[in-house]
Amino acid sequence: MTDLVVRRLLVDMQAPIARHWCAGDAFRTALFNALSMSFPVGEQFFMDSVRNGFKALPPELQEKFRAEVQGFVGQEATHRRLHSLYNAHLEKLGLVNDWDARARERLKVLQGQDVRHWVAITAANEHFTAILADFLLQHPDLLGDQDPRLVTLWLWHSAEESEHKCTAFDLYRALGGDHEWRIRWMKRITTIFLFDTLRQTVLNLKRDGTLWKWSTWRGAALYLFGRRGLVRLTYGPWREYFRRDFHPSQQDSAASRRWLAEHASEYVPVTA
Repeated sequence: MTDLVVRRLLVDMQAPIARHWCAGDAFRTALFNALSMSFPVGEQFFMDSVRNGFKALPPELQEKFRAEVQGFVGQEATHRRLHSLYNAHLEKLGLVNDWDARARERLKVLQGQDVRHWVAITAANEHFTAILADFLLQHPDLLGDQDPRLVTLWLWHSAEESEHKCTAFDLYRALGGDHEWRIRWMKRITTIFLFDTLRQTVLNLKRDGTLWKWSTWRGAALYLFGRRGLVRLTYGPWREYFRRDFHPSQQDSAASRRWLAEHASEYVPVTA
């Protein structure tokens, strides 16, 4: 089990967000804004899944998971709150969150389904966030320096996603979830996640007026497929999830531990 610390991030989310806050790059800004738009509904689903999965465990296993589940829920609740504040600024910039409404509608089909499906979906999404988190922690300069507050927000969020990447996976296995359904859900989530990310990013660029600019898509190609490209460097870690003997702990979390140790002044641990 993992000791998960709930932290209060010391950033001021009242100040407005610049139109192209991420290194002055339209595509990168639109992409990260799109991901932020998904977090409030996504984090709530993850919390509900893990809570309900925990309740379905036999008493002896509940004691084993209790502290980790509490830490997981606390961290995700904090992420949800800060990204809700972030998203409120995006509304003021004229961006429209299409992802949130579509995700809420899609999640209705899971009502009444076996809780293992919920936890498997959460584990798949947590793998995506963990490999994205490690990418950001390894290449923080790609976030630019125009808004140090948002750089801190994204790197703190990344560090905690890496820190709790095993929780839903371990809970799924403790509930008796099998390999076949874990893989089946990962394939579905991959399609849904990539489609939703691309759709919201394009919508953000359209609202921003930069969708058809050559510089936007040149920047996209470099960021996604360049020497330090997001797709190029995360494809291998993504594929590892399909191995029968895979476990999230096999993927290095040193960057997360290092960031949390070096930036302890940026947050305050929350005690119960």
